[in-house]
Amino acid sequence: MNVRVLTNYLETIAPPAYQESYDNAGLIVGDPNWEIKGVMLCLDSTEAVLDEAIKKGCNLVVAHHPIVFKGLKRFNGKNYVERVVMKAIKNDIAIYASHTNLDNVAHGVNAKICEKLGLTNTRILSPKQKLKKLYTYADINEVEHLRSALLSINTDMVGVVEGSVYASVGAGSSNGAVRPEVRLEVNYHQASERDVVRTLQEANSRINPVIDIMPIENIHPRIGSGMIGELTKPMAETTFLKMLKKTMLAGCVKHTDLLGKKINKVAVCGGSGGFLLKQAIRQGADVFVTADYKYHEFFDADSQIIIADIGHYESEQFTIELFNEFITKKFTTFAVHLTSVNTNPVNYL
Repeated sequence: MNVRVLTNYLETIAPPAYQESYDNAGLIVGDPNWEIKGVMLCLDSTEAVLDEAIKKGCNLVVAHHPIVFKGLKRFNGKNYVERVVMKAIKNDIAIYASHTNLDNVAHGVNAKICEKLGLTNTRILSPKQKLKKLYTYADINEVEHLRSALLSINTDMVGVVEGSVYASVGAGSSNGAVRPEVRLEVNYHQASERDVVRTLQEANSRINPVIDIMPIENIHPRIGSGMIGELTKPMAETTFLKMLKKTMLAGCVKHTDLLGKKINKVAVCGGSGGFLLKQAIRQGADVFVTADYKYHEFFDADSQIIIADIGHYESEQFTIELFNEFITKKFTTFAVHLTSVNTNPVNYL
């Protein structure tokens, strides 16, 4: 099996179009036609991870963080990014990254954090908009065929409600003849527009099917930033913070003042999630678990919520397990290894 098959599969789980504008997810190094010998899973594709991949016979590294965020003008090994790219090319190792696109899906990085913390009734903290509605028209005997074609794309991507493709019966006319006709309508995230339109064109018996598209203001409940959920039982603040430190294997937990109340509702965001604080407060979270908070930003809690900064690596480290679950569930023709290298650049005394 080649690299393209695996990366295409990963992109059905976390479409690259869902990544943020600053990101660089996707196949960064390597030929998509290379046959996969083994896969190394990691958070960061460092030199040590590549050495481990070479030792274990892996020619594909799947990472959360892209090794390249901006253009490289020289390849002379002056920094770790250049050295990693050079080593990967020299050893025919492909590097693929699934980053903010995996952050922005309901079954991604933040869902794994919620799972580790035992949260229930989880949902996206800040759902994205960017939805569109598509209308098309079909002969009455083609409705089920077209509906099935749309739903086969990915029920996570098509429809605000899973499996929602609506049909209404009317009358169409052509050359003076009136015939029964059905109008199909579906809501989808704009990132999947190409798939939706292509699927309709390929499945439709009409040579030039009528397709009308319009933007809508609805939100997509399964695409967006962060997540929020509830503990199975309320916990004392100190008890929760100790559990958080232990569960997330954190060297320390930096947090704001305790508020003297039980923790029940928990908001989370892997990595740098400070931009979601207002949403966490608005939705009644008792604590916001994230990383990369600066000194003055802790004041923004304003006695309304506890901010718990557990560290960037710590908040995303279990993404490696997530990759493993996705890949081993689908493929069994090659070895999959979870890196034994701790790529956290931060140390605690």
